[in-house]
Amino acid sequence: MNAVNPAFAGSHDHRSCISHALGAAERLCASQGLRLTAIRRRVLELIWRSHRPSGAYELLGQLSAEGHKPSPPTVYRALDFLVAHGLVHKVSSRNAYVGCMHAGQDHVAQIFICDGCSLAFEQADGALDRRIRRNARDLHFHIREQTVEIAGLCPDCAETGRDD
Repeated sequence: MNAVNPAFAGSHDHRSCISHALGAAERLCASQGLRLTAIRRRVLELIWRSHRPSGAYELLGQLSAEGHKPSPPTVYRALDFLVAHGLVHKVSSRNAYVGCMHAGQDHVAQIFICDGCSLAFEQADGALDRRIRRNARDLHFHIREQTVEIAGLCPDCAETGRDD
């Protein structure tokens, strides 16, 4: 097990992640006059229940199993809010979402996703961000959004040869 990267640690306590994420969301919303509605809060909790990207329909299914009756647009609006305010990142290659480990901080995410077990870990490398922005400037390219996704194997899957 890799104890350095909590996303890649099998004995990781997600309750701590959920608590930290909700606290960051509450502080961010309070400081910006935003509403963290019950559905937005619950979607954020569900995303943080593991470090695997969650799809909108997976979230919808979990909400329905809990007795909620949200429509797909309700879940997508909650996700749009969470992405717009930097509380989650969209993982375009998986059409899914992961919690932001740097909520409220100006950063560009690099998301490492394991092909074996689907765990995801976020890094925020300012040097890489500056290089990408410099390259865009040199190309006269206007960046609309930026998330770098890196696919590979986590330490456990690499060690066991798991590559689903």
